[in-house]
Amino acid sequence: MPAPRPPQPPTPDRDAFEIHRAEVAEGMNLAYLREGVGGYPLVLVHGYPETKRVWWRNILPLVEAGFEVIVPDLRGYGDSDLSEKDEYDIVLYSKDLFALVHDILGHKKFGLIAGDVGGAVIVDMANRYQEHVDRMIFFNTVAPILPDQAEWYADRGLSMNPLEHGPTGDYRIRQGRDHEKLRADLDTPERCRQYVRDFYEHRLLASQYSFEEADFDFMVEPFGDIDRLAAGWAPYQLEYGRPMSDMPMMMQKTETPTMILHGPDDQIVPQDFPKRCEIAFPNRTGPLVVPECGHFLQWERADVLNDLSILYFSDLRSGR
Repeated sequence: MPAPRPPQPPTPDRDAFEIHRAEVAEGMNLAYLREGVGGYPLVLVHGYPETKRVWWRNILPLVEAGFEVIVPDLRGYGDSDLSEKDEYDIVLYSKDLFALVHDILGHKKFGLIAGDVGGAVIVDMANRYQEHVDRMIFFNTVAPILPDQAEWYADRGLSMNPLEHGPTGDYRIRQGRDHEKLRADLDTPERCRQYVRDFYEHRLLASQYSFEEADFDFMVEPFGDIDRLAAGWAPYQLEYGRPMSDMPMMMQKTETPTMILHGPDDQIVPQDFPKRCEIAFPNRTGPLVVPECGHFLQWERADVLNDLSILYFSDLRSGR
């Protein structure tokens, strides 16, 4: 029998939250959740292969603590629009979210929480829109790289590549270099969903027994459409020549106060992630290691992330 995992907050029903839509760029509508209107705004940004559903265990505890919780689907994901021009990259995600939170919802200041691709997005947002981002929580993703600090990396035995292809990194090559063949292989909705399920179940991302059967179904359901699944591969194709709208602002120190968390059971993000963050985020809290946790920290240890988020952003609530 497996050892019991730490108890987690209950998972709300699939239809527990109202889905809103807003046009953030010409012809591009994002779907998003907005709960607790009037509290200090926290924006929760998913990664790949995720949608806003990965935050289901975080929304109500943060709302009950006095926050306005905004949870978007990135363009091409979940209930958001696909790009008619096949335009997807980190900077476009960042600009979409700023348009949503600042221009449409009217928040001049806000906090950000994210991992995976979402982590890269919020770093770009923090550097691109510095005066608007108060603080961030950043976990299990690509750590920013500082080209002018080569000696610092060398002294610590770190390469200048923060996410080298390891034994579980073949999916990045397939989605990046061989995406047309991969797309042809995933020729039914069932195969698309099974491909995504493997990330949660067999890819060594999550801590063991973090997901139950109903959880797998909940997470993979939005990926039955091959166009929507393939849209999420775009960032992986940048390494193989895909054009980007602009260079993401991830090659500089991020001055925004940031809490760094690491789920060490993640076998995709290198274990040197915390060390890399120590130079990339000079105004940091942590790095803090979260036990019995892997890549999907917001789901696997929602209890920890919820409590830390409430603590880290608590003083900002009084200014609302």
